Amino acid sequence: MSGKIVHFELPARDTAGARTFYSGVFGWEFGESGIPGFEYYLVRTGEDQGGAVMASEEATDHPTVYFDTDDIDATIAAVRELGGEATDKRPIPQVGWFAHAKDPEGVEFSLFESDESVGT
Repeated sequence: MSGKIVHFELPARDTAGARTFYSGVFGWEFGESGIPGFEYYLVRTGEDQGGAVMASEEATDHPTVYFDTDDIDATIAAVRELGGEATDKRPIPQVGWFAHAKDPEGVEFSLFESDESVGT
């Protein structure tokens, strides 16, 4: 379903502390992502929805939210045509594509298209 929230990222300087916090608040159980050299801990919050705590040295006060799209190229074009900004799509091997975007008022969000054939 296009526009559904499918993933979120919670940036943290202290990933262990963040995992302890969110596990205590929501009962989440985090797993390793398998991404070499990057602290990225996955959690499943629904059948087709989840998120991650990720290492970040930058101070930020909000999560990154990913909206599903059936056609990321068309969605990027729509964002740009309607006055927003969007990066070009980038691959997530064996998972799909993503792009970061902003609406015309500067609100940040991200796009995701599932495509397991990426990078294979």
